[in-house]
Amino acid sequence: MTEVIVSSDGYVKQRIEAGNHILSADEPQSAGGSDSGPDPYSLLLASLGACTAMTVQMYAHRKQWPLKKIEVRLQHSRVHGEDCESCEPKRGSLDRIRRHISLSGELSGEQRARLLEIAKRCPVHRTLTSGVSIVDSVD
Repeated sequence: MTEVIVSSDGYVKQRIEAGNHILSADEPQSAGGSDSGPDPYSLLLASLGACTAMTVQMYAHRKQWPLKKIEVRLQHSRVHGEDCESCEPKRGSLDRIRRHISLSGELSGEQRARLLEIAKRCPVHRTLTSGVSIVDSVD
């Protein structure tokens, strides 16, 4: 896997090196940043959206299904466990990502349903829903 290197480039602005690519992350001005790049949660949503679209497109291509375009819209929010019927645990606040997938092309209802199942199998979706172990070190 490619190593990603993030280094400070101002107060909260960050320079992100991912392979041959350079990106920026920042906070909006209302949070003390200069709004020179997406905030970290937007980058997280972008990762999930890109992975979803790529996974669905590759599957449809392999099956030779008539998928013309996919658009993934994502929103992040926090909800209280007791206010959410389908959430576990029922205490404290929980992160919620809403993902809406639009598929263009002459796809049958069965194909659309299958592509939604495939979207749930994208690697980033699996990572986010499986519980992640983060191993830290500092020098």
